[in-house]
Amino acid sequence: MNYLTSQLLIQEEIDTLIENLKKENTLWEDGKKTAGSHASIVKNNLQLNRQSEISIKLSNAIKKKILANPLIKSFALPKIIHGIMFTKSLNNMQYGRHIDNPFMSSGRADLSFTISLTDKSTYEGGELIIEEMNSEKEFKLNAGEIIIYPSTYLHSVKEVKNGERLVCVGWIESYVKSIEEREYLFDLDAGAKGLLAKNGRSDELDLIFKSYSNLLRLLGS
Repeated sequence: MNYLTSQLLIQEEIDTLIENLKKENTLWEDGKKTAGSHASIVKNNLQLNRQSEISIKLSNAIKKKILANPLIKSFALPKIIHGIMFTKSLNNMQYGRHIDNPFMSSGRADLSFTISLTDKSTYEGGELIIEEMNSEKEFKLNAGEIIIYPSTYLHSVKEVKNGERLVCVGWIESYVKSIEEREYLFDLDAGAKGLLAKNGRSDELDLIFKSYSNLLRLLGS
């Protein structure tokens, strides 16, 4: 499974984030400032100044929510969560086809994530398009929902035709770089936890958890 979508934030948390972001109208700046030389050509959105006090505060809150989520931890095996930004797309804004930088000052980008702070019903357009080898997938998220996907994929955000698209984006450096190896570990972890919930602890299950832990030691970095 290369993608994960999950509800990360409850409505109260979303309302608090949006309330804080709306107070900082003067801190929104051209999104091109943080894009690479190639991506900046196709980037047209606004982002909250990453060095601002409110951006740092909210980014830390998002990081804690991600690390406290068992499903995300199992899927992504996060070592470092970094580069968190709050971005806003208004009418006629979009982010064209691009690839994320593999290395940033804050860490390696193995996985990218987007958390929607506005519900998909409140704006037109703004779909996230992720390209695979022979196909592309389109995502439009509910408020508080997160999508995590490999940073190795080309992706884009369609033009917002009406309304406002407000999201939080960032990157994950995983303990396991390989997409395939992360998938094997995720399936093994999910299967073992499912058996534990269904049948309780057993000697056989202890061996499965042992194998999972030792594979993580072997494959991790």
